Amino acid sequence: MESLVSRTGETVAPRVVTRFREQLHGELLTPGDREYDAARQIWNAMIDRRPALIARCTRREDVQYAVAFAREHDLLLSIRGGGHNIAGLAICDGGLTIDLSRMKAVDVDGARKTARAQGGVTWGEFDRNTQSHGLATTGGAVSTTGIAGLTLGGGFGWLMSRYGYTIDNLLSADVALADGRLVTASEEENPDLFWALRGGGGNFGVVTSFEYRLHDVAQLLSGVIAHPLNRLPQLLAFYRDFVSSTPDELTLYAASMSLPTGDRVCALLPVWCGDLAEGERRLAPVRAFGSPLFDTVQPQPYVAVQTMLDAAVPYGRHNYWKSSFLRDVPDEAAAVLADYAQRSTSPYSLMLLEHVHGAPTRVPRDATAFSIRGQLFHCIAIASWDPGDDAAPHVAWARELWSAVQPWSAGRVYGNILGYDESSRLREAYGENYERLARLKAVFDPSNLFRVNQNISPATAVGPQHHGSSAIGTATGKRNTGVESL
Repeated sequence: MESLVSRTGETVAPRVVTRFREQLHGELLTPGDREYDAARQIWNAMIDRRPALIARCTRREDVQYAVAFAREHDLLLSIRGGGHNIAGLAICDGGLTIDLSRMKAVDVDGARKTARAQGGVTWGEFDRNTQSHGLATTGGAVSTTGIAGLTLGGGFGWLMSRYGYTIDNLLSADVALADGRLVTASEEENPDLFWALRGGGGNFGVVTSFEYRLHDVAQLLSGVIAHPLNRLPQLLAFYRDFVSSTPDELTLYAASMSLPTGDRVCALLPVWCGDLAEGERRLAPVRAFGSPLFDTVQPQPYVAVQTMLDAAVPYGRHNYWKSSFLRDVPDEAAAVLADYAQRSTSPYSLMLLEHVHGAPTRVPRDATAFSIRGQLFHCIAIASWDPGDDAAPHVAWARELWSAVQPWSAGRVYGNILGYDESSRLREAYGENYERLARLKAVFDPSNLFRVNQNISPATAVGPQHHGSSAIGTATGKRNTGVESL
């Protein structure tokens, strides 16, 4: 085994690591172990990091022990749930990665319409379990995404317009804290921690299980309506005007993308969650717009809808994303987006536009740590390319597209899509809630053990540190991003 060195330069004796290994119910992998290289691979293949230790936990006590080990030996600590984070924050260099991917239990209570799932579950796995009861909750747009990262960052998804963000459906969370305790956070128990978890990312502990509110979800009306790429300015103008009066039951995205044939197209992607006959009527204008190349909209089960974009963002490619919320998409902005879509540097790259409306916008901005609650357009430049390609032109395309739409920016960003080089935008993610988050960080993780994330630095001046108390102190001090450059 290679030498394990703390962040202060002290060597951790091999016998100490051996004792750690013996205490775990799961596996402890080190460089040289047969499964090590596979275990450190994550969705974004652009990220190539080598933890000194990977603790494959199988129960919450494993997580508790691993957190204590990292704290006692001053190790850099990262947490892997689904491993889908664009910045690659599931994996660290030279430290300890707590890997939850073996923690897969999902318990659905059909009578209460709730589900409890462990932190290594993906949305595809979660949905298959809940849909066997005819139930679902808001859960991303790609089935391979982990429930943990998406939930802790806010939680956009196909059902959000009707049922709110994922965090709006979170009932409780079991958490391993930096001080070694295992606690439950909910509106009734540790409410400040619960508030912070709903949008604050991995800054406050390791969530070993999540309890969600579920909803009756049967057949949805969904599919892809594709048009020639040169029609994108007109499509975006139609999209902008149509979503201005969209009902809660409809979530509608606009995109530029490639077909499996390699042909570049623009597209509308509707998901209707409600009465199907009403959905057919509501979607008629969307389907009648222009002269589509094809229209695959049809009644589908939710598990099929959740895989609609899987093929567009598979494991194994290199990815660099850049996003902003836009106040509006006037004709000038539509022309800019169309220009960059035409100049895409990779057949795998996408431009995606999501509209926030309905249920999420009726929740007060200070009700959860994630505070983006207005009717906005979420614009994402998704640069994706083969591992053998030069990254520079693809990264430049995403950055330039993002810069070009800044005249219409609302000055906010979705924390789940912040890149490895965007720690300076952290306050855009939290807005007016940042100061309270910094104070709570000082309460629950004063030493910033959980720093390999979009990091909120602990406030340097706080009052009495009572867990579960109301937000206290004054947020000051400099931010430690904890995000390494590639």
